Amino acid sequence: MRQRQHVNPLTACLKSFDGQALDLDPSKEIELEVGCAEAQFLIERARQDSDRIYLGIEVRSQLVDEVNEYARAENLPVKAIFCNANHHLLQLLRPGSVSRVYLNFPDPWFKRRHRKRRMITEQLARDLALLLKPGHEVFIQSDVWSVALDAMEIFERVDDLYSNRAGPWSFWREGNPYGVRSWREQHCEEDGLPIWRMMYDRHAAQP
Repeated sequence: MRQRQHVNPLTACLKSFDGQALDLDPSKEIELEVGCAEAQFLIERARQDSDRIYLGIEVRSQLVDEVNEYARAENLPVKAIFCNANHHLLQLLRPGSVSRVYLNFPDPWFKRRHRKRRMITEQLARDLALLLKPGHEVFIQSDVWSVALDAMEIFERVDDLYSNRAGPWSFWREGNPYGVRSWREQHCEEDGLPIWRMMYDRHAAQP
């Protein structure tokens, strides 16, 4: 299920939301990956610890269907959801319900005129802060320097909401602490390509 075709998140059909808030078991910890693609990362996390709920947000509907079919067949607590995270996260999940957020290798949109399509924005950072439990983390990875630097600039700007675990304006240098990899991360490491990582903690006080 390795597909990496880009979908323009500004398409009109992705700005409307036909879903509803998720009814999830409040006794279970929730981990959220925004832009989960084929969800290899979440699937491996679920194999590590099946007592949590693993949610993946994705704008490519075919991938959503494939992930959910695979998770059902393997009886894994993974669910992919078709929606635009830049518009609808707060319609899906309750404030303070998420224990951990992953932003793994978002589409780079290299051309300058396309940069407005990049997923990580200040509004997304603020929405994620509302969903995260106080004291819990956002983990960001990218193999594209400009994407990583832009993401850091955004999260450093909202320092009323987050603190950088590595120190202000510093990348996380201790590798991936979760013991699982997305296919993109696996490819980069096998080919010796650089990966820039960041770890931000949600401040203890809610906004």
